[in-house]
Amino acid sequence: MAGEKAAALTVAGGDVLLCADTTVALGRRILGKPAGPDEARAFLAALSGRRHRVHTAVAVRTAARSWRRVVDSVVRMKQLSPREIDGYIATGDWDGKAGGYGIQGPAGAFVPWIGGSFSAIVGLPLAETAGLLAAAGVPVWGGR
Repeated sequence: MAGEKAAALTVAGGDVLLCADTTVALGRRILGKPAGPDEARAFLAALSGRRHRVHTAVAVRTAARSWRRVVDSVVRMKQLSPREIDGYIATGDWDGKAGGYGIQGPAGAFVPWIGGSFSAIVGLPLAETAGLLAAAGVPVWGGR
């Protein structure tokens, strides 16, 4: 999806375009952004007590070239009680989040273990993005 986003836009001369997209996968099932609180509740119930994968794709594009990278992470969510799920749903933090949760917010209390990149789970893998931007000639740390 990040590559499709990047391909959909025109990049002029010295511009650099950065796009990213995150997907949560529970086995072969893709958990996108929930359509409402009931679907978010169902996602959390399915993730409860299980490991799942978070795939974050980054695409960087200039007028002449493009670079892409997918960063895969594993997240273990603790067993959630109905009260915890309802409490989280009431925060509204699930809205617009792949898998129905954001690890950087209150749902971080549900995650005792991750394998991979925390920033990728949040939505932008910083180390990998810095590498792609450097490859595109962007001075990540200033200067040229």
